[in-house]
Amino acid sequence: MPQPSITRSADTTLVVIDIQERLAAVMPDRDAVIRKAGILVEAATRLGVPVIVTEQYPKGLGPTVPEIAANLPAGAVRIEKTAFSACDSLLLTRSQVVIAGMEAHVCVLQTALELVAAGREVFVVADAVCSRTHVNSANALTRLQMAGVIVTNTESVVFEWLRDANHQHFRDLSKLIR
Repeated sequence: MPQPSITRSADTTLVVIDIQERLAAVMPDRDAVIRKAGILVEAATRLGVPVIVTEQYPKGLGPTVPEIAANLPAGAVRIEKTAFSACDSLLLTRSQVVIAGMEAHVCVLQTALELVAAGREVFVVADAVCSRTHVNSANALTRLQMAGVIVTNTESVVFEWLRDANHQHFRDLSKLIR
């Protein structure tokens, strides 16, 4: 039987895909997705998980939303791109990738599928991704799961990274989820 997939902070890079001003403005789940992605960024920062942020054609879609940009850790890497998949732009040193972002059925999907093909263990955070339509988002999550991507949620990722209620950051990070 295969070993269950659990994300580990020491093995993970968080990739936040294209949560940009003009793109976010047309998302029905904008506020919830930005909030969940923000929780992931804060948890990653406290736990030493590297953070990479991509921006799809920022001249047209604007920069990363301020709610995310203002809380990025000092070492966060920002990548401007025009390709829908960010896979070729990511310099990854860890085996696992946790993904949040927009749009689930385009840039998130293509990036995740290419990362799986490249041998990475990929986790897409369902409550931290969205598309302009719920149908497109649901279709993307189904396709990703069928391709071997682990579809998860923000709370699971944070508690998997913490591993134990005795972790020094448990109280502060668990407050973010409530």
